[in-house]
Amino acid sequence: MIDSCSAADDAGVATAAAGAGADVVRSMYGRELSRIDKGAGDFATAADVAAEEAILAVIRAARPEDAVLGEEGGQRGSAAAARQWLVDPLCGTLNYAVGTMVVAVNVALRNGAAAVADPFGGEVFATDGATAWVRREGVDAPLAPTPTSRLVDVNLDSPFPSAPGFRAVDLLAHPGFVERFRPRVVSTTLALAWVAAGKRAAYVTDGDALCGSVHFAAGIALCRAAGCVVTGIDGAPIAETSRGLVAAADAETHELLMSMIRNRI
Repeated sequence: MIDSCSAADDAGVATAAAGAGADVVRSMYGRELSRIDKGAGDFATAADVAAEEAILAVIRAARPEDAVLGEEGGQRGSAAAARQWLVDPLCGTLNYAVGTMVVAVNVALRNGAAAVADPFGGEVFATDGATAWVRREGVDAPLAPTPTSRLVDVNLDSPFPSAPGFRAVDLLAHPGFVERFRPRVVSTTLALAWVAAGKRAAYVTDGDALCGSVHFAAGIALCRAAGCVVTGIDGAPIAETSRGLVAAADAETHELLMSMIRNRI
């Protein structure tokens, strides 16, 4: 494996790869795209596949010995490789397929650098694992999470592995939640990048092993590097075996959300 790669170089690879995927997503938007059925109502489009290939081309050129786990193409290289990239080429496929321009392109080196591109917002959020920034029109600015918007994204997509003990939808019925926050449902992990960037106060979802997921790894890395509070729904630091995710702009917002969640689990 390439042991000499610096975190900054890896961040550059992640940013370039996410940008390449975003270019494909934009270029194919609005077309009538073929769909690939994944079962249980889930599907991919030709844009998902093409964006993943564009991302892979960047990673292969820069890091030919690294392994890649892609949402569409699966494992390439050894799953036990020291360096593995996690790729979700189009997070928010259903949004995209019906003409809603709220999607993300996620690229993360496991336990390392990561990038999340907003194809239609013109932003790429990135981290080298220690600091986090957003690139707009070629200019980088540090990410600064803040709870001032009071907007909290709640992921309501199934499955619900923690049910009946916990469902994210239960927060919407909590009187304290509606007094302090304003719920949003965007159905894409772009919401995690928005927490890191100060566009959202928090994000809440259920699920298993999210920090190693192609969908969530990049957004979690961004939030951690930006200084957000990131835990499982039990309030413990998120790890490979954690369930669910609460990413908050600050400790006060996180504790308030956890007090509401604890009342439900």
